[in-house]
Amino acid sequence: MVAYYRPASLDEALAIRAARDVMILAGGTDIYPAKAARAGWGDMRHKDVLDISRLADLRGISAQADHWRIGALTTWTDLIRADLPALFDGYRRAAREVGGVQIQNRGTLAGNICTASPAGDGIPNLLALDARIELASGQGRRLVPMTAFIDGYRHTVCRADEIVTAVLVPRPATPARSHFLKLGARRYLVISIVMAASVVEIGHDGRIGAARVAVGSCSAVPQRLGALENALVGQLVAAAPDVVAPIHLATLAPIDDIRASGAYRRHAALALVRDLLSELAADAERRAA
Repeated sequence: MVAYYRPASLDEALAIRAARDVMILAGGTDIYPAKAARAGWGDMRHKDVLDISRLADLRGISAQADHWRIGALTTWTDLIRADLPALFDGYRRAAREVGGVQIQNRGTLAGNICTASPAGDGIPNLLALDARIELASGQGRRLVPMTAFIDGYRHTVCRADEIVTAVLVPRPATPARSHFLKLGARRYLVISIVMAASVVEIGHDGRIGAARVAVGSCSAVPQRLGALENALVGQLVAAAPDVVAPIHLATLAPIDDIRASGAYRRHAALALVRDLLSELAADAERRAA
């Protein structure tokens, strides 16, 4: 018999989490399909469920002095509707491409990263946003950089006694813009073949002061492209697409699967990153005109 817990406070939730082997349920958009898939293969096992959906304090986006705080129960729809600067344009674009409206209404931003899928649409965006993940336990809270939060295929550093409570996005030193592109077999309602996200800070002279670029669906864990980021600094934003070279994507390790071959993914990732930077450059030019 599966036990179902629905605590009314974070302290109560953390006590249950520490005492029992439970599966955390927030929006449920990943848990139920995974359960159905296992059942289809005859695996009827299911952990006890810790439903944290009553914890209202974990939902919403708030602006702080040096960062934005995104509560763990914030949904994709909440992100779409939030009044946020251009820094979040890429993340919000991803939100509009996550499933249908029903999934956007239920699915949570934290759940997307806790699933730790290589194809999780929010992950490249949070990497590009240089986000940190807040985890709580009975011993207190700790912050983990998004670059370290997912440490393997569908695995995170979240301990068995911890719950993700928020995502923190730092305010950049200068105004920044972001973008997100996703390649799939169709426009919507599809798992990505390749996706890319970027955040760039552009000076008054049109040169890139800082850049962060991340690619998903091309390795066991979505990755930042550090070599490319370094190469982009100091470049005119209009010239950014021409900077991108195959060597900048050398750390990716795409696989062959039902959606695409590894070779196709590598080629597509190169093209997608160039397109991403082209669209960011075009947007910067429009705003400067």
